[in-house]
Amino acid sequence: MAQSIYDRWDFFEGYSQLGRSVEGLAGAAEWPALRSMLPDMRGLRVVDLGCGFGWFSRWARERGAAQVLGLDVSERMLARARETTFDEAITYEKSDLEMLSLSPAQFDVAYSSLALHYVEDVARLFAEVHSALVPGGRFVFSTEHPIYMAPTKPGWSVDTEGRRTWPIDSYLVEGRRTTDWLARDVVKYHRTIGTTLNALVQCGFSIKQVEEFRPTAQQIADRPELAQELDRPTFLLVSTGR
Repeated sequence: MAQSIYDRWDFFEGYSQLGRSVEGLAGAAEWPALRSMLPDMRGLRVVDLGCGFGWFSRWARERGAAQVLGLDVSERMLARARETTFDEAITYEKSDLEMLSLSPAQFDVAYSSLALHYVEDVARLFAEVHSALVPGGRFVFSTEHPIYMAPTKPGWSVDTEGRRTWPIDSYLVEGRRTTDWLARDVVKYHRTIGTTLNALVQCGFSIKQVEEFRPTAQQIADRPELAQELDRPTFLLVSTGR
């Protein structure tokens, strides 16, 4: 069973104050790039894996999705989603992505934002999503970039030409990692980009697009802290087809 870190009060309080929690999709720097990977939502059946506060679920309906199912393991996140959603075509349910079970050919689009790095058996999840999509369906997701997850050593190092380099720690050593982010002992699962993409292919997905999030010049001008993304990306964005 996945760790329900979002139900810990200290983590939930910290997460609720992030820009993406307060401003929704507009507060997520990677959203414009991720949005460009999505199909036209009109008339589609959508499943939102790790729906959180329901921002994407509501966006999909605003863009014409026929119905949306938002799934999350956190009771606190689902409670907030339900409090802020007034649309009978959106349903929120508690579901652990480690044990996800969906009916075959039930959805046209599967979407997930920053949830997959909490899942240990991602190959099983990918297979379940593949089965749940109709032929021609799309699976679009973001996850924490493995280069961002790999560093555990503090600070920067400097190469022979005086350039800063990020101290990647054991990138090829995959598996469980524990970090302190918003709360102590947050469990995530590190996988290389190759492992993630190969798992998708082995399930039958075709890779449509892969992006290692890079902020635009305008985004950096508006939010100078995003300049560090040019040294090491935080997000991996993937679009696939069934």
